Order: sequence, then structure tokens, then C-alpha cells
Amino acid sequence: MRFHGHMNLFRCFLCFVALAVAKGELRVYIGTYTGAGKGQGIYVARFDAASGRMGVPELAAEIVSPSFLAIHPNGRFVYAVSEIDNLDGKKTGAVSAFAIDAKTGKLAFLNKVASGGPGPCHLVVDKTGKNVLVANYSAGRAAVLPLQADGRLREASSVVQHNGSSVNKQRQKGPHAHSINLSPDNRFAFVADLGLDKVMIYRFDAVKGTLTANQPAFVTLPPGSGPRHFAFHPTGKFAYVISEMGNTMTAFSYDAARGALKTLQTITTLPPGYAKTSYCAEVVAHPSGKFLYGSNRGHDSITVFAVDPVKGTLTTVEQAPTQGKTPRNFRIDPAGNFLLAENMDSNDIVLFRIDLKTGRLKPTGQVVQVGSPVCVRFVATK
Repeated sequence: MRFHGHMNLFRCFLCFVALAVAKGELRVYIGTYTGAGKGQGIYVARFDAASGRMGVPELAAEIVSPSFLAIHPNGRFVYAVSEIDNLDGKKTGAVSAFAIDAKTGKLAFLNKVASGGPGPCHLVVDKTGKNVLVANYSAGRAAVLPLQADGRLREASSVVQHNGSSVNKQRQKGPHAHSINLSPDNRFAFVADLGLDKVMIYRFDAVKGTLTANQPAFVTLPPGSGPRHFAFHPTGKFAYVISEMGNTMTAFSYDAARGALKTLQTITTLPPGYAKTSYCAEVVAHPSGKFLYGSNRGHDSITVFAVDPVKGTLTTVEQAPTQGKTPRNFRIDPAGNFLLAENMDSNDIVLFRIDLKTGRLKPTGQVVQVGSPVCVRFVATK
């Protein structure tokens, strides 16, 4: 009964988001790289969901390299990694909590805790809103950080260490946890590990804030793939992993009872004959479930796939140039009409309109300047 109560709360939040989208009231939060990058922290901009127009980004909070962001289900808090290897003399990165000012969108710092390992690069908030889960790349660790009622973070309640290696001696000498995602029912966590060529699977207890080994404990990808990011299909029947080093997208069927993934297909993200260096980054499923998108850094494009609604397999539609350099994360607005591509090395966000019949991307002509953009998240305004 407890889970159903949380799901009802989550559905209410989604209804609120849908209402806000209908009114065209959204904010965009942008994570950046600082230091060697040109970002200064987390930025915020207005986004009109009806027209697809985005305002000029303003600095919402100064923080070191907030390369990835996550929004609390209640829309009141933002969580950010600091992708660093040393925090107060300890070999760990950090996760920070911020409260959103409902009127201005600016962020008020709440607190910061250790991420459970060096190089945190991805995080999510669980569907009950009681925990942040974070992937630590450099150490190959995943951790759970419980949340207080006021949005503040607590010290890690669970840390799991990956072990092993794979075939690429430069990139895969050890484990590298690159992302962490939760199943639609909040019972399982999936950690794509670039160093192991595996997606590790854990049972997740939102009440206790724990990760424990599942059976099966992982699914294996082809040697040298370097799995990076993971996304569920909106139906929950399928899942997809984009592999950074192999430049591939892998489709899985999903057994929700066991938390098990079964490989269906692996397909390239690059056009035929492309031989230059390129590395995949992000995967996002369209809200309609008809399309899947993946980013290519080097080829500097978004690959569009059509999804077979019965089989879950993919067919390439196009590789759409992002009109900038090094697209990392990208995001589709909640209504599914627009895609925002973050070009880290050309310091801009390029907006595209999505053709809802074909999935193809058409540039809107709008390019927004922001230093070293890495991650974008939408929040409904109050």
C-alpha cells in the first residue's frame, strides 16, 4: 500500500507538470563544467513550451562543475554532482542540494555531502522523493544519499563497489560507473559501467536507502562497448543503453518482476562509412514511445531511431547535426515537441522541433549561449 501511495503522489506531480506545460510555464536548469570549462555553475532560463522559445540563461547558483542535475519529484529542490576527485582532503566528489525560489527560479544552497567516491557524474532522485542515487565514475561506485523532509542531503546509507575490467586497457582497467537509473516501479537500480561492459542491476529499498545485489546481477554488453547512459521506454517493457566507446545503442526487453534485461538488438549510432573519432553520450526516449534519441560527440549529431511498438527494436531514421561541438546530454520537453541539445565545446544550446510523425529534428533557428553546458532539466513553474 505504501508504494501505491507514493505512485499516486508521483502521478499528481506529473498532472501538475502537464498542466504547467499546457500553460507554457517551464524553467530550464543547466548544469555546466567550471574551471577548464566556461561555466560558472547552474544556470536557469525560461522556456515557453507552446512556442519553444528559451530565455537568456542566468546564473542560479555558483558551484564547482555541476555536470549533472536531478529534480525532486515535488519540483522544489535541485540536486547536483560536483564532478571532482577531492573533497576537503578526502578522495571523493560531492552532491549538493538547492531549494528553488518559486518566483525567480534562483537556487538557495541547502547543504553538501560526499558522493561516495571520486568523479560523480550522474544522479537521480527516487520516485518517493526520499533518496538521491549517484554514480561515481572514477571509483566505479554507486551510492544512496537519503533526503530529509526539508530537501537536505544526509550521508550515504549504502555504497556498492564494482570490481573487474574489460578489453580496452586505456579506458577499462577498472570499473567506471557512468549512470544510475531506476525502474518504473522504483524497485530496481541499473548502473551502466563503462569499465566493465556491464549494466549492474540492484534491488533498491527506498525506505532503508539500500542497494543489494539482484539475481540476475548484471547484463553484459559486447567487449569494448563502454556502456554510458540508460533509459526505459515509456511503457516499461523495454530499455536502452548507449555505449560511449562502441558508438552503439542496445535494446533490451525488461522483466519487471525479476529486474532482468534481455538483449534484443545492438545497432550503430553513426552513419555508414563514418571513420573519424566519435563517442556516444546520452539516450532519451520520446514521451510517445515512438522514437529514441542518442548523441554523438565527434560526429556532433543526434541519432534518431524509430521504435517498433511490439518488439522494442530500433530502425535508424537520421543523424541530425547539432550545429555545435560535442553534444553531451540533451533533453526533450515534457510535451515531446522540442529537443534541447547541449554543445559543450561550442558553449551553446541548440533548439530543435520534433516531427511527431517521423521523429526527425528540425532546427528552430534558436541558439542560446551558455558556457560549457552539459545537462538540462525541466521544472514546472508554480
